[in-house]
Amino acid sequence: MAYVISDSCVSCGACEGACPVGAISQGDDHYVIDAGSCIDCGSCADTCPTGAISQG
Repeated sequence: MAYVISDSCVSCGACEGACPVGAISQGDDHYVIDAGSCIDCGSCADTCPTGAISQG
């Protein structure tokens, strides 16, 4: 199951650079993860300073 980014995201961009497959991009209100591209590695969740990323 793909990871998701909650509204706790402060749009720092740390997760975007941590994603090895480029599945994260800036959305309207915060960063978003493309579920179809996410490989469930958890690199983004480990990098997020606010804990806004979890498995969906």
